[in-house]
Amino acid sequence: MSFKIVIPARYASSRLPGKPLIDIVGKPMIQHVFERAQESLAEEVIIATDDARIEQVARDFGADVCITRADHPSGTDRLAEVASIRAFNDHDIIINVQGDEPCLPAALIDQVADDLSQHHDADIASLYSQITQEKQIFDPNVVKVVMDKGGYAMYFSRAPIPWMRDHFNRDSSLPPELPHYRHIGLYGYRASFLKHYSELTPCVLEQEESLEQLRAMFYGKKIHLTAAKIDSGHGVDTEDDLIEVRKLLSQ
Repeated sequence: MSFKIVIPARYASSRLPGKPLIDIVGKPMIQHVFERAQESLAEEVIIATDDARIEQVARDFGADVCITRADHPSGTDRLAEVASIRAFNDHDIIINVQGDEPCLPAALIDQVADDLSQHHDADIASLYSQITQEKQIFDPNVVKVVMDKGGYAMYFSRAPIPWMRDHFNRDSSLPPELPHYRHIGLYGYRASFLKHYSELTPCVLEQEESLEQLRAMFYGKKIHLTAAKIDSGHGVDTEDDLIEVRKLLSQ
């Protein structure tokens, strides 16, 4: 199995401006993500950014950096530009590791790459885990996914899906009779798909949910998901997340 990793990193963030450069126990967050990626089986790890501050910091800790445009609507669009700049072969597998996942286990990166290599009819591979905390069902920062019997995504949403009418109309607890699943935002693509994706017009579902994978589904692309073999760690979306990650990485 051969694959590459691209870590999209932008300075602007509505909740945590300059997020990739935020210090976490003595290192910028993007360095923690880069180091997790290097622990995987990837043959190449690239940081993709449009920001000179991120570029300088990344080069200082030895990363390979690809400078991209500033007008990309999503991280996947940024990866598509990297695939073009670096002239990746169509069959190359590219893993999109989000720049705000400093605790992501390398084993999950390898899992996504392996899954995509085995599912030739899938355009994208990703991961999920079962939701076990009631508060996550209604948390818009927790993306939910519904899959068919083969593990292919039917829909992603920040809202509770599936909406169990009889249960949720009277109760906000986890429904015992039907599992709900959380999407883990780790993606694998083939370079051929990335080149095509950048030509697709963003759709209203993607824009309203702020979920870039919905563009692929809108145009009939297939996303295969497998259950994460281990816990995916803690990402950084909010100040509370940052506090938690600092605790975890200081241990």
